[in-house]
Amino acid sequence: MLKLVNLMGYEKRSTSRLSGGQQQRVAIARALVNHPKVLLLDEPLGALDLKLRKEMQIELKRIQERLEITFIYVTHDQEEALTMSDTVVVMNGGKIQQIGSPVDIYNEPVNAFVADFIGESNILNGLMIKDRLVEISGRQFECVDGGFGENTAVDVVIRPEDIKLIDPDEAQLNGIVESVIFKGVHYEMLIDAYDYRWIVHSTQAAEKGSAVGLSFGPYDIHIMHKMEKNEFAEEVKGNEN
Repeated sequence: MLKLVNLMGYEKRSTSRLSGGQQQRVAIARALVNHPKVLLLDEPLGALDLKLRKEMQIELKRIQERLEITFIYVTHDQEEALTMSDTVVVMNGGKIQQIGSPVDIYNEPVNAFVADFIGESNILNGLMIKDRLVEISGRQFECVDGGFGENTAVDVVIRPEDIKLIDPDEAQLNGIVESVIFKGVHYEMLIDAYDYRWIVHSTQAAEKGSAVGLSFGPYDIHIMHKMEKNEFAEEVKGNEN
C-alpha cells in the first residue's frame, strides 16, 4: 500500500514527521489495506493548501482507476467535484437536487440552487414566450429549450464565460462596467444592466465605467423551472450551514 501511494522508503518514519500531503497518503493507505469495495472520503483534502490539494486530486484519481473500486467523495469544493467525478450528486439538506455527469451538471442544471452551487452563474428572471423563445429584461431571445408552456415565468441561467462583450450599438442588452478583476486566466467583470449585476469572464478586459453590449447565443441560454426567492434563500442557507 505504501508503494501504491508513493511512500516507499518512509516505512520507519513517524507520521508526525511527514508533510500534510504525505500524512493524507498514509490515511488513504490505511483505508485501502482492507481492500474495501466502496471507500467513503469525507472532505479528505480540506486541510491541505491549494497546490497540495491539486496534486492529491490527481493521485486519488490514479489510485481509484488502478484499484477499480468505488470512491464516494464528499466535498464542498465545486471544482474538485467536477474534476474528480464520473458521476456528481448535488445534495442540499439531505435531498438530492440533481444526479449526472460533470458536464451535464454544469451545462444543464435543473434548478437555480444547482446552477449557483456548481460554478458561477447569472441567474435571471425570464418569461418563456413559447418553445425556444424567452424574454429577458424585456428583450426576446432565441433559445433551445421547450416544454415550459407559453408566457411562463422561468429562471434563466447564463454562464459568465458564455457572454461576449460587444459594441453597445450592436447589442440587445447594454450595461456599464462596474468592476474589473484579474483572475489569472481571465478577467472577471461586473456589468450593471437592467437592475442586474451580470458576471462576465473574458480574456479581454473592458474599461471600468465604460458602456458595453452583452451578447450570447441560443445554446448559451439555459431555462429552468422557477424557484421562488424564499425557496432559493432556504436552499442557499442550508448549503451554508
